[in-house]
Amino acid sequence: MCSRLFIIFSFFSVNMLFAQNLFLDAPDSLSRKRIIPVSIGTGAAWAGSMIGLSQIWYTDYNKSKFHTFNDGANWLQMDKAGHIYTNYQISQFSGNLFKWSGMKSANAAILGTGIGLGFQTTLEVFDGYSSGWGFSWYDMASNALGAGIYLGQELAWKEQRFLLKFSYHPTEFAALRPEVLGSNFQERLLKDYNGQTYWVSFNPFLFTKNTSIPKWICLSFGYSVNNKIVGDKESYSDPVNVNSYLSQREFIFSLDIDFSRIPVQKKWLKTVLKQLNYLKLPFPSLIIRDGKLIGSALYF
Repeated sequence: MCSRLFIIFSFFSVNMLFAQNLFLDAPDSLSRKRIIPVSIGTGAAWAGSMIGLSQIWYTDYNKSKFHTFNDGANWLQMDKAGHIYTNYQISQFSGNLFKWSGMKSANAAILGTGIGLGFQTTLEVFDGYSSGWGFSWYDMASNALGAGIYLGQELAWKEQRFLLKFSYHPTEFAALRPEVLGSNFQERLLKDYNGQTYWVSFNPFLFTKNTSIPKWICLSFGYSVNNKIVGDKESYSDPVNVNSYLSQREFIFSLDIDFSRIPVQKKWLKTVLKQLNYLKLPFPSLIIRDGKLIGSALYF
């Protein structure tokens, strides 16, 4: 998952390179002045990220023959949620850039989805040749699901009504195994699944003719884990304090904001606000954990 989020940040960089111009309306037809830099920028980000990962991430592991790896049960599928989120975002980033270049909406969405899937498939192939990992069909299925969530909405509604979002809060669990869950904030943000939550935010009234409820108000459902210290084991005994930890799934209900639907007149401000849609805002929440309902005054 660490490598996957690294890729997201790479695409963020490409996205922000064009963000200063995204407030401009898309042209009626394909613009050479836009499609060329978009294509070059996307290709450069793809190639640069692959080179960077091969030098930074995969050099820690020996090369091996191509092999598969069954990790479907690891981390209570939190890493799979990360794959879904990542591919959704990469596909959306790419599709939006090609829309801005003047490409027809459906074609841009299909191309963006292809880039997202191709991008992640390249990573899975890298994993397949790494002794520390392996090609995972579960990862590929999750990648396809994330891309499909984006593409399906674009083809059906020409917009995203179900938004996939991410949030993180520090936990005490990372200190138990810092070599796995992270030894500082940056590493824990990427590795400590106990602090990560993946969300689906939507406004149910977008499917009705009701205009009294603001379109930017969303319901949000999240998934996370608690006490998850080891990826392939459900329990962990700390040899220092002799405490035992039994992993648990968490299901969270909350509220959220769709910043792309806030009615602002200035296009540059609308573009800036839309960038906030990748993260879930802190709100009061209800958490279902181990069959118990827990309230949180401000969950992030």
